[in-house]
Amino acid sequence: MARKAAGNKKARKTTKAADANAFVKDIEDRKTRVGIIGMGYVGLPLMRTFCSAGFKCLGFDIDQEKVKALNAGKSYIQHIPPSLIKEMRGKGMFEASCDPKTLRKVDAILICVPTPLTKMRDPDMSYVVSTAEMIAKQLRPGQLVVLESTTYPGTTKELVKPILEKSGLEAEKDFFLAFSPEREDPGRTDFTTETITKVVGGFGPKSTKVSTKLYGAAISNVHGANSCEVAESAKILENVYRAVNIAMVNELKMLFDRMGIDVWEVIEAAKTKPFGFQAFYPGPGLGGHCIPIDPFYLTWKAKEYGMPTRFIELAGEVNTSMPEYVIERLSLALNDHKKPINGSKILVLGLAYKKDVDDLRESPSIELIELLRKHGAKVDYNDPHIPRTHKQREHDLRMASKKLSAAMLKSYDAVLISTNHTSYDYDFIVKNSKLVIDTRNATDGVRGAKKNVVKA
Repeated sequence: MARKAAGNKKARKTTKAADANAFVKDIEDRKTRVGIIGMGYVGLPLMRTFCSAGFKCLGFDIDQEKVKALNAGKSYIQHIPPSLIKEMRGKGMFEASCDPKTLRKVDAILICVPTPLTKMRDPDMSYVVSTAEMIAKQLRPGQLVVLESTTYPGTTKELVKPILEKSGLEAEKDFFLAFSPEREDPGRTDFTTETITKVVGGFGPKSTKVSTKLYGAAISNVHGANSCEVAESAKILENVYRAVNIAMVNELKMLFDRMGIDVWEVIEAAKTKPFGFQAFYPGPGLGGHCIPIDPFYLTWKAKEYGMPTRFIELAGEVNTSMPEYVIERLSLALNDHKKPINGSKILVLGLAYKKDVDDLRESPSIELIELLRKHGAKVDYNDPHIPRTHKQREHDLRMASKKLSAAMLKSYDAVLISTNHTSYDYDFIVKNSKLVIDTRNATDGVRGAKKNVVKA
C-alpha cells in the first residue's frame, strides 16, 4: 500500500506544470468551473456572484441537510432567496455536494470555512486544516486554491501550502495558490459581493495573475496585493480598526452615563464635523463572524514576534464586558421597581447580531440570555428574522420566538432591546411595556420614553 501511494505521488509530480495563460483564457471563455467549500453566509453569496457572471459552480459542504436543501432549490439564508437557487439549478449553473471527489471536477477551489476561537481565545484552525487535507487528496495539476477564511498573516504560506503540497504537487508550479479575504456584511443594501472591492494576494506571480483574473470576471473591482500575507493582514486591519473604535465608544458610554450625558447625543454632535471623525456606535457587545474574533488572531500571531498588542487586547476587554454592563443596568432598573432579576420575566428583543438579518453568530443577545438565566430570570425572546434557535458550536438555547402583542409585553417585568430591527414599532413597545432597557438607542424620539426607558 505504501509503495502504491509513493508511486502516485511521483506520478503527480511529473505532470505538466500549471499554465497560467491557459487558465486565464478559460476564465475569459467562461469555461472555468468554480468550487466553493462552505455554503454559509460567505460561500452562498459568492456562488450567486460567480453564477451571475456566467460561471458554473459547485457548492461543497459537509452538512448534508444544506446540500439537500440547495439541490432542492431551497435557501436557509434570508438574503439569498429560494428563487435564485432554483434559477441557478434550472439553468444547470449550480449543484451542491458533500462528496470530496467532486472537487477534482472544478478548476478553482475557494475555501469559505469558519475560523473561530478556542475557549482560551486562540485561533481554532481545525476547519482550515481539515479542509486543506481534504483538498490535498483530490488536488490535480492546474487547479487554483484560494483561502477566503479570515486568519492570521502567514496562514496560507505556513499552514495551507505545506498541507496541499503533501499531494506531491508544488504551489506556483503545479497548482495556483492565493488568499482573498471575504468582505460580506449581511443586511447591507448599498454594497453587495459584486460591488465590494476584492483584495487578492497570490503566493507567486502566476497565482496572483489567475486569481485576480478570476475574481475580476465576477466582481467589479479587484485590488491585487503583493503577497498572501498583505491580503491576510488587510482583513485583520479592517476589523481591528472597527473593534478598537467600538470599544472606545462603549467605554465612553459607560463614562458618560455616570456623568449624566447621553452618548448618542454626543456622537450626533461630533459627527457634524465634515473631516477627522467617523461615527461608531456603542452596543450590548460585539457580534458577527469578524469583529469579535479576528483581532485575536493577530494578538496570537504577535506573540511569535514578542510584540504585545495592547490596543487590541484592551479593546477586547472592553467589548467583551458589555453584556455584563447591560445586565448591571437592567438589575439597577429592576431594583428601582422593587424587583430582583431572580424570578423576573424578561423579554429580549432581537436575537440576531445586527438589525434586519437572520445571522446570530457571536450575537451578544445569546450571552445576555445566558447571563439572565444564570441570575435566575425567566427569559423569552422575539426576533422576526429568527423564528427559532438552532444548535451552534458553543450554544444551544432551544428557544422559539414569542409573538408580540400588547398583553404579552405587559406580562414582562422588563423588555431588553438588544437588536434594533426596523420592523419593530418602538412606540407600541414603549407604550405597552413596564420597563424598557434600550442598548441601541432604538427608542430615541419615542413619546413618553423617559418614563420607563433606561439606556444601557
